[in-house]
Amino acid sequence: MPPETRDEPLDERAQHLLRTLIETYIRDGQPVGSRALSRESGLALSSATVRNVMADLEALGFVASPHTSAGRIPTDKGYRFFVDTLLQMRPLEPAASEQIRRLLEGSRDSATELVSSVSQLLSHVTQLAGVVTVPRTRAAQVSQIEFVGLAENRVLVVLVLNDREVQNRIIVTERHYSPDELKRAANFLNEHFRGRSLREVRAEIVRQLSEARAHMNQIMLDAISVAQQALEGGAAEGQLEYVIKGETNLMGVAELTSVDKLRRLFEAFNEKRDFLHLLDHSLKAERVQIFIGHESGYQILDDCSVITAPYGDGDGVIGVLGVIGPTRMAYERVIPIVDMTAKLLGATLNSRR
Repeated sequence: MPPETRDEPLDERAQHLLRTLIETYIRDGQPVGSRALSRESGLALSSATVRNVMADLEALGFVASPHTSAGRIPTDKGYRFFVDTLLQMRPLEPAASEQIRRLLEGSRDSATELVSSVSQLLSHVTQLAGVVTVPRTRAAQVSQIEFVGLAENRVLVVLVLNDREVQNRIIVTERHYSPDELKRAANFLNEHFRGRSLREVRAEIVRQLSEARAHMNQIMLDAISVAQQALEGGAAEGQLEYVIKGETNLMGVAELTSVDKLRRLFEAFNEKRDFLHLLDHSLKAERVQIFIGHESGYQILDDCSVITAPYGDGDGVIGVLGVIGPTRMAYERVIPIVDMTAKLLGATLNSRR
Protein backbone atom coordinates (compact mmCIF):
# COMPACT_ATOMS: atom_id res chain seq x y z
CA MET A 1 0.00 0.00 0.00
CA PRO A 2 1.30 3.50 -0.75
CA PRO A 3 3.04 5.04 2.24
CA GLU A 4 1.00 7.42 4.34
CA THR A 5 2.02 11.04 4.09
CA ARG A 6 3.17 12.49 7.40
CA ASP A 7 1.90 15.88 8.47
CA GLU A 8 3.98 18.56 6.79
CA PRO A 9 4.44 22.11 8.10
CA LEU A 10 2.36 23.70 5.36
CA ASP A 11 0.21 26.66 6.23
CA GLU A 12 -3.06 27.39 4.43
CA ARG A 13 -1.40 29.68 1.89
CA ALA A 14 1.25 27.13 0.97
CA GLN A 15 -1.39 24.40 0.60
CA HIS A 16 -3.50 26.65 -1.64
CA LEU A 17 -0.55 27.45 -3.87
CA LEU A 18 0.50 23.80 -4.05
CA ARG A 19 -3.00 22.75 -5.04
CA THR A 20 -3.16 25.49 -7.67
CA LEU A 21 0.24 24.51 -9.07
CA ILE A 22 -0.69 20.84 -9.35
CA GLU A 23 -4.10 21.53 -10.90
CA THR A 24 -2.50 23.93 -13.40
CA TYR A 25 0.25 21.45 -14.27
CA ILE A 26 -2.26 18.60 -14.72
CA ARG A 27 -4.33 20.83 -17.01
CA ASP A 28 -1.53 22.37 -19.12
CA GLY A 29 1.39 19.95 -18.81
CA GLN A 30 3.93 22.73 -18.50
CA PRO A 31 6.08 23.84 -15.55
CA VAL A 32 4.27 26.58 -13.65
CA GLY A 33 6.07 29.90 -13.08
CA SER A 34 5.54 32.22 -10.13
CA ARG A 35 3.74 34.87 -12.15
CA ALA A 36 1.28 32.37 -13.64
CA LEU A 37 0.79 30.77 -10.24
CA SER A 38 0.03 34.12 -8.63
CA ARG A 39 -2.58 34.78 -11.31
CA GLU A 40 -4.14 31.29 -11.17
CA SER A 41 -4.29 31.18 -7.37
CA GLY A 42 -6.65 34.14 -7.03
CA LEU A 43 -4.63 35.34 -4.04
CA ALA A 44 -3.38 38.92 -3.76
CA LEU A 45 0.27 37.88 -3.64
CA SER A 46 3.28 39.31 -5.38
CA SER A 47 5.43 37.12 -7.59
CA ALA A 48 8.24 37.48 -5.05
CA THR A 49 6.05 36.11 -2.28
CA VAL A 50 4.97 33.21 -4.48
CA ARG A 51 8.63 32.49 -5.31
CA ASN A 52 9.47 32.33 -1.63
CA VAL A 53 6.64 29.87 -0.93
CA MET A 54 7.72 27.78 -3.93
CA ALA A 55 11.28 27.70 -2.63
CA ASP A 56 9.99 26.36 0.68
CA LEU A 57 7.86 23.73 -1.08
CA GLU A 58 10.85 22.69 -3.16
CA ALA A 59 13.00 22.37 -0.06
CA LEU A 60 10.33 20.12 1.46
CA GLY A 61 10.27 17.93 -1.66
CA PHE A 62 6.76 18.78 -2.89
CA VAL A 63 7.84 20.45 -6.15
CA ALA A 64 10.91 20.45 -8.39
CA SER A 65 12.45 22.67 -11.03
CA PRO A 66 13.11 20.68 -14.22
CA HIS A 67 15.18 23.52 -15.66
CA THR A 68 16.55 26.79 -14.35
CA SER A 69 13.91 29.54 -14.39
CA ALA A 70 11.43 27.18 -16.08
CA GLY A 71 8.86 27.11 -13.31
CA ARG A 72 8.09 24.11 -11.13
CA ILE A 73 6.33 20.76 -11.41
CA PRO A 74 4.93 18.43 -8.72
CA THR A 75 7.00 15.57 -7.37
CA ASP A 76 5.55 12.19 -6.38
CA LYS A 77 5.51 13.50 -2.81
CA GLY A 78 3.61 16.57 -3.95
CA TYR A 79 1.03 14.45 -5.78
CA ARG A 80 0.64 12.22 -2.72
CA PHE A 81 -0.05 15.20 -0.44
CA PHE A 82 -2.44 16.57 -3.06
CA VAL A 83 -4.39 13.31 -3.33
CA ASP A 84 -4.51 12.65 0.41
CA THR A 85 -5.16 16.18 1.66
CA LEU A 86 -6.04 18.72 -1.02
CA LEU A 87 -7.99 16.85 -3.66
CA GLN A 88 -11.52 18.07 -4.33
CA MET A 89 -13.32 15.09 -5.89
CA ARG A 90 -15.44 15.86 -8.93
CA PRO A 91 -18.88 14.21 -9.25
CA LEU A 92 -18.95 11.58 -11.98
CA GLU A 93 -20.22 13.04 -15.25
CA PRO A 94 -23.78 11.82 -16.01
CA ALA A 95 -22.73 10.65 -19.49
CA ALA A 96 -19.86 8.52 -18.14
CA SER A 97 -22.03 7.17 -15.33
CA GLU A 98 -24.78 6.19 -17.73
CA GLN A 99 -22.31 4.54 -20.11
CA ILE A 100 -20.90 2.37 -17.31
CA ARG A 101 -24.36 1.42 -16.02
CA ARG A 102 -25.64 0.60 -19.52
CA LEU A 103 -22.72 -1.76 -20.20
CA LEU A 104 -23.01 -3.63 -16.91
CA GLU A 105 -26.72 -3.71 -16.16
CA GLY A 106 -28.39 -6.34 -18.25
CA SER A 107 -25.12 -7.71 -19.65
CA ARG A 108 -25.29 -11.41 -20.52
CA ASP A 109 -21.62 -11.78 -21.41
CA SER A 110 -19.54 -14.48 -19.77
CA ALA A 111 -17.28 -13.30 -16.96
CA THR A 112 -14.26 -13.30 -19.28
CA GLU A 113 -16.09 -11.32 -21.97
CA LEU A 114 -17.40 -8.90 -19.36
CA VAL A 115 -13.89 -8.28 -18.03
CA SER A 116 -12.70 -7.42 -21.54
CA SER A 117 -15.64 -5.05 -22.07
CA VAL A 118 -15.11 -3.30 -18.72
CA SER A 119 -11.39 -2.87 -19.42
CA GLN A 120 -12.22 -1.32 -22.80
CA LEU A 121 -14.83 0.91 -21.18
CA LEU A 122 -12.42 2.19 -18.52
CA SER A 123 -9.94 2.99 -21.26
CA HIS A 124 -12.55 4.82 -23.34
CA VAL A 125 -14.02 6.85 -20.48
CA THR A 126 -10.66 7.93 -19.02
CA GLN A 127 -8.59 7.98 -22.24
CA LEU A 128 -5.95 6.03 -20.33
CA ALA A 129 -5.18 2.30 -20.10
CA GLY A 130 -7.85 0.19 -18.40
CA VAL A 131 -7.06 -3.06 -16.58
CA VAL A 132 -9.41 -5.65 -15.07
CA THR A 133 -8.51 -9.00 -13.53
CA VAL A 134 -10.52 -12.08 -14.41
CA PRO A 135 -12.70 -13.07 -11.43
CA ARG A 136 -10.96 -15.63 -9.27
CA THR A 137 -12.81 -18.92 -9.16
CA ARG A 138 -13.34 -20.20 -5.66
CA ALA A 139 -12.96 -23.98 -5.56
CA ALA A 140 -14.12 -24.25 -9.17
CA GLN A 141 -16.16 -27.43 -9.58
CA VAL A 142 -16.31 -29.33 -12.83
CA SER A 143 -19.88 -29.45 -14.12
CA GLN A 144 -19.22 -30.96 -17.53
CA ILE A 145 -16.43 -31.83 -19.93
CA GLU A 146 -16.93 -32.24 -23.68
CA PHE A 147 -14.46 -33.00 -26.48
CA VAL A 148 -14.86 -31.98 -30.12
CA GLY A 149 -12.47 -33.44 -32.69
CA LEU A 150 -10.75 -31.00 -35.06
CA ALA A 151 -8.29 -31.48 -37.91
CA GLU A 152 -4.68 -32.58 -37.46
CA ASN A 153 -5.06 -34.38 -34.12
CA ARG A 154 -6.45 -31.27 -32.44
CA VAL A 155 -9.29 -31.48 -29.93
CA LEU A 156 -11.50 -28.67 -28.64
CA VAL A 157 -12.03 -29.08 -24.91
CA VAL A 158 -15.20 -27.47 -23.52
CA LEU A 159 -15.00 -27.22 -19.73
CA VAL A 160 -18.05 -26.02 -17.77
CA LEU A 161 -17.32 -24.87 -14.20
CA ASN A 162 -19.85 -24.21 -11.44
CA ASP A 163 -22.70 -24.76 -13.91
CA ARG A 164 -22.14 -21.40 -15.61
CA GLU A 165 -18.54 -20.56 -16.50
CA VAL A 166 -17.43 -22.00 -19.86
CA GLN A 167 -13.75 -22.37 -20.73
CA ASN A 168 -12.53 -23.54 -24.14
CA ARG A 169 -9.11 -24.93 -24.94
CA ILE A 170 -7.59 -26.55 -28.01
CA ILE A 171 -5.08 -29.33 -27.40
CA VAL A 172 -2.96 -31.41 -29.76
CA THR A 173 -3.15 -35.14 -29.02
CA GLU A 174 -0.57 -37.81 -29.77
CA ARG A 175 -2.94 -39.61 -32.12
CA HIS A 176 -6.26 -39.08 -33.86
CA TYR A 177 -9.38 -39.77 -31.77
CA SER A 178 -12.65 -40.61 -33.48
CA PRO A 179 -15.85 -38.77 -32.44
CA ASP A 180 -17.03 -41.98 -30.74
CA GLU A 181 -13.80 -42.29 -28.73
CA LEU A 182 -14.03 -38.66 -27.63
CA LYS A 183 -17.65 -39.10 -26.59
CA ARG A 184 -16.85 -42.20 -24.54
CA ALA A 185 -13.93 -40.39 -22.91
CA ALA A 186 -16.13 -37.42 -22.03
CA ASN A 187 -18.83 -39.71 -20.62
CA PHE A 188 -16.27 -41.46 -18.44
CA LEU A 189 -14.88 -38.20 -17.09
CA ASN A 190 -18.31 -36.69 -16.44
CA GLU A 191 -19.38 -39.83 -14.60
CA HIS A 192 -16.31 -39.92 -12.35
CA PHE A 193 -15.36 -36.27 -11.90
CA ARG A 194 -18.54 -34.17 -12.10
CA GLY A 195 -18.92 -32.01 -8.98
CA ARG A 196 -15.27 -32.27 -7.96
CA SER A 197 -12.89 -29.30 -7.87
CA LEU A 198 -10.31 -28.73 -10.59
CA ARG A 199 -7.55 -29.31 -8.07
CA GLU A 200 -9.05 -32.67 -7.08
CA VAL A 201 -9.53 -33.70 -10.70
CA ARG A 202 -5.92 -32.87 -11.61
CA ALA A 203 -4.59 -34.74 -8.57
CA GLU A 204 -6.79 -37.77 -9.25
CA ILE A 205 -5.73 -37.91 -12.89
CA VAL A 206 -2.05 -37.88 -11.93
CA ARG A 207 -2.68 -40.57 -9.31
CA GLN A 208 -4.56 -42.84 -11.68
CA LEU A 209 -1.97 -42.53 -14.41
CA SER A 210 0.84 -43.42 -12.00
CA GLU A 211 -0.90 -46.17 -10.03
CA ALA A 212 -3.56 -47.84 -12.12
CA ARG A 213 -2.43 -47.70 -15.74
CA ALA A 214 -2.03 -51.49 -15.95
CA HIS A 215 -5.63 -52.04 -14.83
CA MET A 216 -7.31 -49.47 -17.08
CA ASN A 217 -9.28 -50.44 -20.15
CA GLN A 218 -8.80 -48.46 -23.37
CA ILE A 219 -11.72 -46.10 -22.71
CA MET A 220 -10.30 -45.18 -19.32
CA LEU A 221 -6.82 -44.70 -20.74
CA ASP A 222 -8.11 -42.49 -23.55
CA ALA A 223 -10.20 -40.43 -21.15
CA ILE A 224 -7.46 -39.90 -18.59
CA SER A 225 -4.84 -39.18 -21.25
CA VAL A 226 -6.94 -36.54 -23.01
CA ALA A 227 -8.10 -35.05 -19.70
CA GLN A 228 -4.54 -34.68 -18.47
CA GLN A 229 -3.62 -32.68 -21.57
CA ALA A 230 -6.81 -30.64 -21.32
CA LEU A 231 -6.23 -29.61 -17.71
CA GLU A 232 -2.46 -29.32 -17.46
CA GLY A 233 -0.82 -25.94 -17.95
CA GLY A 234 -3.98 -24.01 -17.22
CA ALA A 235 -4.13 -21.19 -14.73
CA ALA A 236 -4.05 -22.39 -11.18
CA GLU A 237 -7.10 -21.77 -9.05
CA GLY A 238 -6.85 -18.37 -7.43
CA GLN A 239 -4.07 -17.19 -9.79
CA LEU A 240 -4.66 -13.74 -11.23
CA GLU A 241 -5.08 -13.10 -14.92
CA TYR A 242 -5.89 -9.68 -16.29
CA VAL A 243 -7.05 -7.94 -19.45
CA ILE A 244 -5.58 -4.56 -20.36
CA LYS A 245 -7.03 -2.25 -23.01
CA GLY A 246 -6.12 1.18 -24.33
CA GLU A 247 -2.35 0.97 -23.98
CA THR A 248 -2.03 3.13 -27.10
CA ASN A 249 -3.71 6.00 -25.22
CA LEU A 250 -0.43 6.36 -23.33
CA MET A 251 1.46 7.12 -26.55
CA GLY A 252 0.05 10.65 -26.52
CA VAL A 253 1.23 11.39 -22.98
CA ALA A 254 4.14 13.85 -22.98
CA GLU A 255 5.91 12.16 -20.05
CA LEU A 256 5.88 8.82 -21.89
CA THR A 257 6.77 9.90 -25.42
CA SER A 258 10.24 8.34 -25.26
CA VAL A 259 10.17 5.39 -27.65
CA ASP A 260 12.38 3.35 -25.32
CA LYS A 261 10.20 4.15 -22.30
CA LEU A 262 7.03 3.14 -24.15
CA ARG A 263 8.64 -0.03 -25.43
CA ARG A 264 9.66 -1.11 -21.93
CA LEU A 265 6.24 -0.20 -20.55
CA PHE A 266 4.40 -2.23 -23.21
CA GLU A 267 6.79 -5.14 -22.65
CA ALA A 268 5.91 -5.00 -18.95
CA PHE A 269 2.21 -5.10 -19.86
CA ASN A 270 2.82 -8.22 -21.93
CA GLU A 271 5.03 -9.98 -19.40
CA LYS A 272 2.44 -9.21 -16.69
CA ARG A 273 4.59 -10.34 -13.77
CA ASP A 274 5.12 -6.93 -12.12
CA PHE A 275 1.53 -5.83 -12.69
CA LEU A 276 0.21 -9.07 -11.23
CA HIS A 277 2.12 -8.38 -8.02
CA LEU A 278 0.67 -4.87 -7.87
CA LEU A 279 -2.88 -6.02 -8.61
CA ASP A 280 -2.60 -8.92 -6.18
CA HIS A 281 -1.65 -6.39 -3.51
CA SER A 282 -4.75 -4.35 -4.37
CA LEU A 283 -6.95 -7.42 -3.86
CA LYS A 284 -6.30 -7.16 -0.14
CA ALA A 285 -7.60 -3.59 0.03
CA GLU A 286 -11.15 -2.58 0.88
CA ARG A 287 -11.23 0.61 -1.15
CA VAL A 288 -9.58 2.58 -3.93
CA GLN A 289 -5.77 2.39 -3.95
CA ILE A 290 -3.57 4.99 -5.63
CA PHE A 291 0.06 4.20 -6.49
CA ILE A 292 1.93 7.32 -7.60
CA GLY A 293 5.21 7.03 -9.48
CA HIS A 294 7.84 5.16 -7.50
CA GLU A 295 5.25 4.02 -4.91
CA SER A 296 4.41 1.04 -7.12
CA GLY A 297 7.87 -0.36 -6.44
CA TYR A 298 8.53 -0.92 -10.16
CA GLN A 299 10.91 1.41 -11.99
CA ILE A 300 9.02 1.11 -15.24
CA LEU A 301 6.06 2.82 -13.54
CA ASP A 302 8.05 5.75 -12.13
CA ASP A 303 6.27 8.17 -14.49
CA CYS A 304 2.86 6.53 -14.05
CA SER A 305 0.07 6.39 -11.52
CA VAL A 306 -2.09 3.30 -11.04
CA ILE A 307 -5.55 3.68 -9.51
CA THR A 308 -7.23 0.41 -8.50
CA ALA A 309 -10.34 -0.77 -6.70
CA PRO A 310 -11.36 -4.31 -5.69
CA TYR A 311 -14.66 -5.84 -6.77
CA GLY A 312 -16.59 -8.70 -5.21
CA ASP A 313 -19.57 -10.96 -5.77
CA GLY A 314 -21.28 -10.79 -2.39
CA ASP A 315 -19.06 -13.36 -0.67
CA GLY A 316 -15.88 -11.35 -0.83
CA VAL A 317 -13.32 -9.83 -3.19
CA ILE A 318 -12.77 -11.82 -6.39
CA GLY A 319 -10.93 -9.31 -8.56
CA VAL A 320 -9.56 -5.83 -9.02
CA LEU A 321 -9.83 -3.24 -11.76
CA GLY A 322 -8.12 0.05 -12.43
CA VAL A 323 -6.54 2.62 -14.68
CA ILE A 324 -2.90 3.19 -15.63
CA GLY A 325 -1.85 6.65 -16.73
CA PRO A 326 0.73 9.38 -16.18
CA THR A 327 1.28 10.87 -12.73
CA ARG A 328 -0.15 14.01 -14.34
CA MET A 329 -3.69 12.68 -14.52
CA ALA A 330 -7.04 14.16 -13.48
CA TYR A 331 -7.30 12.28 -10.17
CA GLU A 332 -10.51 14.04 -9.13
CA ARG A 333 -12.22 12.59 -12.22
CA VAL A 334 -10.53 9.19 -12.58
CA ILE A 335 -10.87 8.04 -8.96
CA PRO A 336 -14.72 8.19 -8.95
CA ILE A 337 -14.82 6.36 -12.30
CA VAL A 338 -12.69 3.49 -10.97
CA ASP A 339 -14.64 3.34 -7.70
CA MET A 340 -18.07 3.30 -9.34
CA THR A 341 -17.09 0.78 -12.02
CA ALA A 342 -15.79 -1.64 -9.38
CA LYS A 343 -19.04 -1.39 -7.42
CA LEU A 344 -21.23 -1.88 -10.50
CA LEU A 345 -19.15 -4.81 -11.79
CA GLY A 346 -19.43 -6.48 -8.38
CA ALA A 347 -23.20 -5.91 -8.32
CA THR A 348 -23.52 -7.38 -11.81
CA LEU A 349 -21.59 -10.53 -10.90
CA ASN A 350 -23.51 -10.87 -7.63
CA SER A 351 -26.85 -10.71 -9.47
CA ARG A 352 -25.82 -13.74 -11.57
CA ARG A 353 -25.22 -16.02 -8.61
